[in-house]
Parts: sequence; structure tokens; C-alpha cells
Amino acid sequence: MLFHLSIDARDPRHVAHVIAELFGGGTATPFPPVSEGSWLAMADDERATAVEVYPRGTRLEERDGDFDAVGVYDEAARRVPGFSTHFAMATRLSRGDVMAIAMREGWPAKYRKRGGVFGVIEFWIEGERMIEVLDQQMQAEYLAAMTVDNWTSFIAEHAPA
Repeated sequence: MLFHLSIDARDPRHVAHVIAELFGGGTATPFPPVSEGSWLAMADDERATAVEVYPRGTRLEERDGDFDAVGVYDEAARRVPGFSTHFAMATRLSRGDVMAIAMREGWPAKYRKRGGVFGVIEFWIEGERMIEVLDQQMQAEYLAAMTVDNWTSFIAEHAPA
């Protein structure tokens, strides 16, 4: 299971507050351990689920010896408009509430049915990075569909000849 993940954004503070809102009762705070300007969105759940939001252009670098990895700013990376990294998150909010947040922010969002099996809301943070937001019904569909047995059966049935 995941406890936290990190993404970058042009306005980390704002994005962390929106993600905390999408958690349905989360909290956003500064997150200085990685880089100045980083923020943390925390869900108020049993796993302390969190999303670290770094300034766009931050790269994580390993440090030799007994030192933590650090965030390093990269101007060239800051200019890249989108990335393949995305995540799916659960929300306590309704589908309508999630769509209202997207509308308020001016960010694209739409309902999609993945493989005809489970629904997600494609929610485009800052219009550039997709996250999939799942309301209660979508979470139940996802959990029923995405088991190891179901997935390996799907792959076996759809493997190229």
C-alpha cells in the first residue's frame, strides 16, 4: 500500500490545498524537508495518506554517504508542461462536489469508465497533471475489479499471440 507520493506543480501551496479538499477533510501544510516552497496535503485517514507537492522543476537527487536525498531545482524541467506520472485517490466527496471543485479552479475534469469496469473522474491539476478521483461508488468498483486474480486473468486473456 502507498503511504505518500510526490508530484510537482506550478503553485504547490494551492495544489496541496485542493488535494486536501479532495480528500474530503484533509489538511495542507508547508513541507520544507525537500525544498523551499514544497507543500504537503494530508488525508485524515487511518494510514496518514499524503501527497507531497514540490515546485515544478524540482528533481530528487541521491546523496552519497549518510545523507537524505534532496530536492534540486532544474529550470529546464520547470518548462515541461505535463508528465506521465498520475495517481488515483479516494474521496469522501460526491462526484458532483469533485466536479464543482474542478469548475471553481478552472481545471478540466470529466467522468470516465476505465475498461468499462470502474469509474474515475479525470481531474487535471493546473490543467496539466491528471489525477483520478474516485467517489465511494467508484472506489467499490475499483476494489472489486482490481484484484491480483482479476488482473492476471485479464492479461492472460489479452496477451498478444
